[in-house]
Amino acid sequence: MKPLVKRLIFFAALIVFWELGSRFELWHETILPSPLSVYESLVAGFSDLTLVYDLAASFRRLLIGLVVSILIGTGVGILLARSQTADDTLGTMVLALQSVPSIVWLPLAMMWFGLGEGAIIFVVILGGTFVMTLNVRTGIKNVNPLYIRAARTMGSNGIDLFMKVIIPASVPYLVTGARLAWAFAWRALMAGELLSAGPGLGYTLRYASDFGNMSLVIGVMIIIGVVGAVVDQLIFQRIEKNVLRRWGLEA
Repeated sequence: MKPLVKRLIFFAALIVFWELGSRFELWHETILPSPLSVYESLVAGFSDLTLVYDLAASFRRLLIGLVVSILIGTGVGILLARSQTADDTLGTMVLALQSVPSIVWLPLAMMWFGLGEGAIIFVVILGGTFVMTLNVRTGIKNVNPLYIRAARTMGSNGIDLFMKVIIPASVPYLVTGARLAWAFAWRALMAGELLSAGPGLGYTLRYASDFGNMSLVIGVMIIIGVVGAVVDQLIFQRIEKNVLRRWGLEA
């Protein structure tokens, strides 16, 4: 069976079980609303354009934060890979900060930027920067020495060697870093929007939770998961597989 068919069957069975559990009252409606209630909440949200505005606001923040995090991460990663002193000092700090969840930065972000766009974008940037930095550093450091020696025997040195040999050889790691940066930035965005003044998916999730609208809460959670899966599999995963295949790293 093709993977798509397997997924469709799995999710169809899951929805059927969910609906049957709701109909036979295996759990209370306020705890886990039925699929029909969630569907109606989603239809209402898209009909009055609330969820449309939320998606637009979230994607705008994500795009700004992700682009900045990839640029910063690439620059810092190159610095760490090319300078042992920077790697021993700044690199240690980056490695430590990468393990800190993005939501931990929210109090500082709110103190520095208030409850507006700046705080959310700041958290998104941090979410993607560190993982991008580490992947760029690893990619450059793991370039096959044979490539470098072969290029030098043909007269390539300095910036020419770096741009024509080292960077192209690091592309698989850079693509993987961008994919992970997207995933971390998306999570950081949702965490930041939980405390924002809206609009945004995270804000609507918190708003619906405060007013006990669990159908909308589940609906927004489904949207967040679907967007994350679709972007990862249809864009970043395909790019990553093509790059790995081109570089001979995948069958």
